[in-house]
Amino acid sequence: MPQVRANGIDIEYDSHGEGEPVLLIMGLGAQMVRWTPSFLGELTGRGFRAIRFDNRDVGLSHKFESAGPPDVPAIVKALSEGKKPPAAYVLDDMAADAVGVLDALGIDRAHIVGASMGGMIAQLVAADYPQRTLSLTSIMSTTGNRALPPASPEAMQALTDRGPDPTVDLEGYLAHSIKNARVIGSPGYPFIEAEQRERALANFQRNYYPVGFARQYAAVVASPDRREKLKTIKAPVMVVHGEADPLVPVTGGRDTHENIPGSELRIIPGMGHDVPTALNGAIADAIASVAARARVAA
Repeated sequence: MPQVRANGIDIEYDSHGEGEPVLLIMGLGAQMVRWTPSFLGELTGRGFRAIRFDNRDVGLSHKFESAGPPDVPAIVKALSEGKKPPAAYVLDDMAADAVGVLDALGIDRAHIVGASMGGMIAQLVAADYPQRTLSLTSIMSTTGNRALPPASPEAMQALTDRGPDPTVDLEGYLAHSIKNARVIGSPGYPFIEAEQRERALANFQRNYYPVGFARQYAAVVASPDRREKLKTIKAPVMVVHGEADPLVPVTGGRDTHENIPGSELRIIPGMGHDVPTALNGAIADAIASVAARARVAA
């Protein structure tokens, strides 16, 4: 797959289809291949050019190795004291990466789509780079509002417990990955264990870099509440959230919607903190719907 130089670092990306560009931003610790071929096909079949990329510190993009592991307690302490948190980077930097990908590809404006942490990054692109944003679709994400209900204990454990080192115990790692996927997944849709195992194995084989996950997590913790920025977004916005999301509860989607004037909220029954194959069409429809609003607004 190709790379571009964006925001001063090397970013791995690929592009599928022709038409209006849709920039896909993946979530915490997740590689761009989590935007699956079947989902990309739903977008290209609707006439879009789907562009996905590895965020910094995951997949085949630049690793901030010199930063070392983050000190999350020190970040939390600094925030409580009103000081600058000692994080290697924050979500604003990752939003600049996303815009840098557009720059490198010669794309003036795109439909910006993000899932989970990727939704947070996409929100910042829409707020801080309005001239680059045709529309925003924020999927299973939230606003940074610290007063919102937290993840369930089981979901938080699934997020933070990375399991056995796959270079030492691959089967244990795969079993752990499947267990975690079940915890945060969508109870209203079939859980296909073989599919989850294949995905976990492919992700490991492509790139395994757990400290990158830790630095991204630190970036989320170190980044401020986005609600005031969300109020400034002018592009058409679609907020999609699973009613059964245990990791980012549905209140996060509602808070996002309530803080973006004119946004549309679609709550999907039975959806957790993932996008089951059965929902690929519904998510692509949501993106196409807000893209159509953007064309009318233009």
